[in-house]
Amino acid sequence: MLMQSVHICAAISLCITHHCLSSENQTVSNNVKSESNDLKLIFDLAGNVTKSLDKATPAQDHKAQRNTSEDGEQMNKETYGVKPGCPPLGLESLKVSDDQLQSSSDLSFGLGAHRGRLNIQSGLEDDNEYDGAWCAGVKDQEQWLQLDALRPTLFTGVILQGRNSIWSLNWVRTYKVQFSNDSSVWQPCMNGSEEAVFVGNEDLETPVLALFPEPSVAQFIRINPQTWFSNGTICLRAEVLGCPMPDPDSPQFSETESRSTDDLDFRHHNYNEMRKLMKSVNDECPNITRIYTIGRSYTGLKLYVMEISDNPGKHELYEPEFRYVAGMHGNEVLGRELLLNFMQYICREYNQGNQRVIQLVKDTRIHLLPSMNPDGYETAYEKGSELSGWALGRYSFEGIDMNHNFPDLNNIMWDAQELATDKRRVSNHYIPMPEYYTSTEALVAPETRAVISWMQDIPFVLSANLHGGELVVTYPFDCTRDWIPRQDTPTTDNDFFRWLATVYASTNLVMANPDRRICHSEDFLQHNNIINGADWHTVPGSMNDFSYLHTNCFEITVELSCDKFPHASELPIEWENNKESLLLYMEQVHRGIKGVIRDKDTKAGIANAIIKVDGLDHDIRSALDGDYWRLLNPGEYKITVWAEGYFPRIRHCSVGSEPRATICDFTLTKTSQDRLKHILARGGKIPRDDQVRIRAMRMRKLRISTKILNRRREQQQRLNKVKRDLGAQF
Repeated sequence: MLMQSVHICAAISLCITHHCLSSENQTVSNNVKSESNDLKLIFDLAGNVTKSLDKATPAQDHKAQRNTSEDGEQMNKETYGVKPGCPPLGLESLKVSDDQLQSSSDLSFGLGAHRGRLNIQSGLEDDNEYDGAWCAGVKDQEQWLQLDALRPTLFTGVILQGRNSIWSLNWVRTYKVQFSNDSSVWQPCMNGSEEAVFVGNEDLETPVLALFPEPSVAQFIRINPQTWFSNGTICLRAEVLGCPMPDPDSPQFSETESRSTDDLDFRHHNYNEMRKLMKSVNDECPNITRIYTIGRSYTGLKLYVMEISDNPGKHELYEPEFRYVAGMHGNEVLGRELLLNFMQYICREYNQGNQRVIQLVKDTRIHLLPSMNPDGYETAYEKGSELSGWALGRYSFEGIDMNHNFPDLNNIMWDAQELATDKRRVSNHYIPMPEYYTSTEALVAPETRAVISWMQDIPFVLSANLHGGELVVTYPFDCTRDWIPRQDTPTTDNDFFRWLATVYASTNLVMANPDRRICHSEDFLQHNNIINGADWHTVPGSMNDFSYLHTNCFEITVELSCDKFPHASELPIEWENNKESLLLYMEQVHRGIKGVIRDKDTKAGIANAIIKVDGLDHDIRSALDGDYWRLLNPGEYKITVWAEGYFPRIRHCSVGSEPRATICDFTLTKTSQDRLKHILARGGKIPRDDQVRIRAMRMRKLRISTKILNRRREQQQRLNKVKRDLGAQF
C-alpha cells in the first residue's frame, strides 16, 4: 500500500498567489473578471477574520521538499509556523452541512462522509451510527473525501486528525488534494512542477495543518489519502481553510451573514488582552462596574471578576446576587468571549438608555468570571482555534479537571439519609465540606479553592457555568446515586431547574432550531436540548451540585457550541445566538420570594435563619443582613422560618408568573429563658444549629490550608526564577 517515493509538499509563507485551474475549468476565471480587486477584497477579509492558528516562529525554508518520515516531521514543524490567510469553512462548527460532504466509499453509515469533521467525537462503542471519523470502505489510493463549498472559494489549506475511538487506531499519514469547479474534472494541488503530497497524522487526536503552496479558487475540494497507519485503515477528520469569493450574482452568500449589529470586540483575548478589555469597560462605565480578583491560578494568573451594579462593591438589601462563570475547562473558550462581550454590551446599552439593561443593573448585582482556568486557556490559545484539538488546555496546570474537583456532598447527604432513623433530621442544605478536603494534602486546585471561598463570601442566588463542545443545558444533580454511569437523578427543585434550563435553551438560536444537526453522538433535540446532568453522565464533585448543597445558589451548565474553540470569525454569530439567552436567564433571579428576617425587638437582620418551603426538601439560609431569596415557580407556598434562639414563624406566600419576586418578610421572637428552663426540666434539648458552625469551621480550615499552599508555591516560583537567572548568566 505504501508509495515507492513520496514527495512531501513544504508549507509556504503568507505571500499567497492566485492559482487558477486549467482550460477545462474556466468557470471561475470567467466569473471573477476583476482578479486583482477581488483578491484584494479576499485578502482584506481574511486578515480581518483570522488569527494565527499557531503562535510558532515562521518557517525559514518554505521551499524544501521532503521524502522521508523524519523529514515529514520537520515539514509539520514548518507548516505550523505559517499563519493561514483564510478561516475554516466550518466542518467542525457545522456551518458546512452534511449534504456538502461526499466520499468515494464508506466503511459504514456511522463512518460516512458526514462524520469526517475535525474534533467530532464518537460514542463509547465503535461501529454505531455516530462513529468518530470518515473511513473509506476500500483500502487503496483512489479514496477521497469531498467538500462542496457551494460557491467559488479560495482554498488555502487543510487540517487533519485521525479517527476518534478508544478501540481502534486509524489515521492518514500522507495525502494529496485536488480541486474542481464541476466535480467532474479535477486538477491536483501542485508544488512547483510536481503534485503535492502532504503530511498527515501520526496519532488519533493531534490536528495537523497543511497550507497549499499555491491556493486555488474552485467550488469543490478533495482530500485523497495516499498512506495510512499500517495496522489500520483509511480514516480521517478534517477542516478546510478557505475564503469565499465575492459573488454579486448570489446574494444568498452575503458576507454579512456572520456579522452582529453590536459593535463589540469580537476576537480571542489572551490573559493580557482580557485584562485590557475589562479595564476599558471599567473606564467606560465607572459608576456601574468594578473589577476585583478572587484568587490566583497555579502559575499566578489572577482570577478576575467584573461586577456590574448601580452600587458596585456593596451588597444591597433585597437585591439578589447573580454570577456567570466561564472557562472552567480552559479550551472551552466561547463562554469566556461571550462574557467579555456581555460586559461590553451591558456597559454600552446602559449608557445608551436601554431600559431593560438599566432595570437589570438597578435590581441585580451581577458578577462575571470569564476565565476560571486561565492557565489552561493560555495553553490552548498558544495553539489556536483549530490546532488545540479536543483536550489541550482542558485541565488545570496540575492536570486537575475542575468540574470533578469540588467536594462530593451528594454522597455525604445520601449516605446520611441511608443511616438515619429520622430522615427529617438529615441536613438537605449548607452541607459542610468533608474534613479531608480542607488539608494541604488534598488534591484541590487553587482555582477551585478560590471559587469556593468566593461562594462563601457572596450570597449568590443564581448562576450558570458556561462550557463548550455540545449544544445542551444540564441541571442538577450531576452525580448519580450508587455510582451508576448515567441515571436521571433529580433534586427536589427539579421543576424549577427544568424551567431555568428551558429558558436558556429555548432562546438560544442554535438550540431552538429543530432542524439543527446533532454535534457528536447524543441527540439532545429529543429532550428539547435540556437534560438532567446525571442522566447524561455522572459527574461527582461538580460545581453545580456543590453550589446547590453547600450554598443557596441554583446553578446550571450551558454547553454553548459543538466547537470548543470556535474561530474568531464565528464569534459575532455566536454572540447573536446567545445574547437573548444570557439576558433572559439572568432575569430569572427575580422569580420566587424574597424578604428580610428580623429580630422583633431590635429590628436587626438575623443571619443564617433557615427558610423551609413546605413540600420541597431543600432549605436555604438568610444572608448576613438577614435578607434571603428563594427561587420558586408560580404558586401558593407555606413558608416556615427558624433561627437558633428564636421561635419559628409560618407565613403563606404567593408567587406570580412574572419575574418579580414576592416580598415575604419575617419577624422572629426570641425564645424566653423561662421557656428554655422548661424544656430542660422536661429532659428536652435546646435546638442548636451545629450545621452552620461546622460549615464555617471547615471553611476557615480550607482558607488556612490555601494560604499555606500559596506561600509554598510562591517560594518555589521565586526559587525557580533565581535558578533560571543564574543559568542564563552561565
